[in-house]
This record gives sequence, C-alpha cells and structure tokens, in this order.
Amino acid sequence: MHKNRLDRLNRLAETLQRGSVIRLREAAQILGVSEMTVRRDVAACNGQLAYLGGYIVNGQDPQGGLSYVLDWEKDSHAQSKQTACAVAASLIEEGDTIFIDCGTTTPHLAAHIPSGMHLTVVCYAMNVAEIIARNPNATLVLLGGLYHRSSASFAGEEALATLRRVGINKAFLSAGGIHATRGVSCSNFHEVAIKRAAMATAVHNYLVADSSKFGKVKPAFFADLSQFEAVVTDPAIGAEQREALASAGIALLTAGRNGSAGQA
Repeated sequence: MHKNRLDRLNRLAETLQRGSVIRLREAAQILGVSEMTVRRDVAACNGQLAYLGGYIVNGQDPQGGLSYVLDWEKDSHAQSKQTACAVAASLIEEGDTIFIDCGTTTPHLAAHIPSGMHLTVVCYAMNVAEIIARNPNATLVLLGGLYHRSSASFAGEEALATLRRVGINKAFLSAGGIHATRGVSCSNFHEVAIKRAAMATAVHNYLVADSSKFGKVKPAFFADLSQFEAVVTDPAIGAEQREALASAGIALLTAGRNGSAGQA
C-alpha cells in the first residue's frame, strides 16, 4: 500500500479511537485531502475501516458504528450538544478524576477529551464507557448494578457504594429539564440517586446541557440550580434564561465567537 495512503489510514484509525464515527467531510478536513480520496483510501484498506452513509466507521464492527450514527443523527440538537461539550471538556485538567453522567449529551463530552490526557473517568452509561475505553490514557471506572435500556445505564447499590469510595474532582451532569424555580430534572427516576451521589462526592459540579433544555421540567427532580458551580451550554440560550442564572449567582459558560470557552 502507498505510504501516504497508509499514513492517512493510520491517522483515521487513531481518530476513531476517540469516538465511534467520523463524518466523511471531517475526515477529509483532518487529512487535507478530498472526500473522494478518503473514500478511495477506505475502499483499499482491507476492511480496517468502512464507509457507511457519509461516515467512516470501524470496519470490524460497522453495525455498531452505524447504530451510533443513527442514534446521534436523529437528535436535532446534536450540534448544540457538541458545542456545549467542547466547552465542558476545556474544564478538564491533566490528572483529574471526573464523573460523566448518562444521556445523549455526555457522549459528546467523552469524545472531546484529548487522547493524550491522563485522567480517571467514572461513569455508568454504556455509550460513555464505550468512548472512554478507546482512550489509551484514561482509567475507566464503570459503575455496576441493574442495566436500564431506557438510558443505556446501570444503577443500584453497587454503583452508590463505589461512588462513596471514589474522590471526584469534577462532575459533569446532564439534564432533560432546567427550570429557574423548579430546578433540574431528568426523565428516569433510577438516575436520581447516582446523580446526587456523584454531586455530593465531587469538588466541582457542572451542569452540561444544550439550550433547548431550559424552561422545561421532567418528572424526576434531582438538584436545585444553586447546587452547580456553573451551567455549560451553547450560545443559543435565551436572554431570560441568562438573566435567571445571573440572578441566582450561577456562572454561565458558552462558546465564544472563536469557538473557545467563555463566561457569558
């Protein structure tokens, strides 16, 4: 195989280790070549990688990658979640022990953690654990218990016992609803005990959610807004929500115009 092609394929394989898929357009940008060149490279790689519906996936598990794509693509707020999670990832430091919550937002956070960073990640969701497990420098602590398909997560006394024994620097919580007076809530009651235990253990607690979650209330309440050091979201958050957070003395972190993290 041509050396340049082999170099490109190796770079794509390394990128896939930090997530389950790469958009064809993004792959071309990473490599500095045309999309057609990427497709030709993948076609000639003897099954190491595969091309499916506009994405590059692991050739050894293409259906797993495709399932991952479909789950994210049907989420109309995926780009907003990625934006918020890029900001959240900038809060993580070398050597941290962090907790990452379950949901459709937090896998984006897991994927944004640099592969060269040494840290410990505590989680209880399969979609988060799958990504962290590919990071060669991350120590993964997957909490056990009863598996809940509704959120692809585990819960139970085993998980709570483990959380009590682990020191957490930063906890990144997700939510289905964020309301100025009704607090922070989610859809699944089995998540509540885990979320609260992680928050009680962590030194710093951050709420990570896209702007569509503000003003909503879900059935399972788990925290007051005042329990978070900061709320991390995308720049589309409305003026009313910004004012409510400011009045409560809660920092609001969003991406700046250049894509970097900034306090709103």
